[in-house]
Amino acid sequence: MLFFTRRVLGVGLLTFFLSLAFSAFFRLTRAVVPFWFSTGILLIVVLLGIVFDIVGTAVTAAQEAPFHAMASDRVTGARTAMAMVRNADRVASFCNDVVGDICGTVSGAIGSALVIDLVIHYQVFRYEDLISIIMVGLVAAVTVGGKAWGKAFAIQRANFIILQVGKAFENGRRLFGLKENNKKRRGNRKQLG
Repeated sequence: MLFFTRRVLGVGLLTFFLSLAFSAFFRLTRAVVPFWFSTGILLIVVLLGIVFDIVGTAVTAAQEAPFHAMASDRVTGARTAMAMVRNADRVASFCNDVVGDICGTVSGAIGSALVIDLVIHYQVFRYEDLISIIMVGLVAAVTVGGKAWGKAFAIQRANFIILQVGKAFENGRRLFGLKENNKKRRGNRKQLG
């Protein structure tokens, strides 16, 4: 019970601080960037939510056995994919709940800020409610429609998606030199032992 409470509290705090960071970043940059750039940021946030939802769904539908065979053949990303499938509940919770909910909240905040900018810039105060309703409808349609398509795709191609995510993680580790550091630490531990 204590582990569960700690985990829930950790996820809640992570969500709070990530939402705060995203919202603050957008609020600070909104005054100096053009409307079309803010619209691009809104689309990126919505797409990010869809992509993470796909990964969260795929990790729960993926099978671990194929990754064992790939890992023995030293296929890039197979070991990371295997670890993701073993921790499917945590990965899905992070992708769907934490990132997905943050993207939903932030996209709503960005959408409302865009409505205010649009109304002030074009002096269309009479149509503020209509523009706001249309913006909410568009953001909801793209988000829900994208996630509906993404879930079907994630279930059909679960192993492929998780392998690609595993490859991205391993390539990222190599790019930033994290893999070499882990090997050096293991070597140092063996020498010390």
